[in-house]
Amino acid sequence: MKKIFIINGGQKFAHSGGQFNKTVQDWTVEFLSKNNNYEIKTTHIENEIDLQEEVEKFVWADVIIYHTPVWWFQIPNLFKKYIDDVFTQGHNNGIYKSDGRSRVNPDINYGTGGLLHGRKYMLTTSWNAPAAAFTLPGEFFEETSVDDGVMFGFHKMNKFTGMERINGFHFHDVEKGATPENIVIFKENYTKHLEQTFKNL
Repeated sequence: MKKIFIINGGQKFAHSGGQFNKTVQDWTVEFLSKNNNYEIKTTHIENEIDLQEEVEKFVWADVIIYHTPVWWFQIPNLFKKYIDDVFTQGHNNGIYKSDGRSRVNPDINYGTGGLLHGRKYMLTTSWNAPAAAFTLPGEFFEETSVDDGVMFGFHKMNKFTGMERINGFHFHDVEKGATPENIVIFKENYTKHLEQTFKNL
């Protein structure tokens, strides 16, 4: 039985109600719950957090799924605090032991001290920006993908812990394009992604 830990990084702030990422989390749980081969644990970063319990969820899981909006080209402030606090709690406690270097040769092996080897993670993000902003010449992100650009550091953070990345999913034009019709399309496309991803795990 695969153990899946799902983290909802959405939060209420300004004009954002955090509802879309809750919806994406619900879609994920709905998909996984149809198969008895998955045991699921969840966290919502707005809820009260016990740091040691969160560390234990990472250690317990085979796959971690992150759902997050992107605000000002970063993850939300509460989600960043969650990562800072939980990963720090996990020092020599299941998440990482060191930065991987030794004093004998401190120039090499940085980022190899993680303790979460054998685990995989998947990232979903939600954007006001349309997909074309990342792909068309002359547009804002200069033909740089979400994963190679804004979320590059997030992926390196997970690699630092020893986890292996699996293909994620990015929802675009969510703020202006979240019509009832598009929500149906979002769900259909994301469910297809989950089917393909978990078939190959």
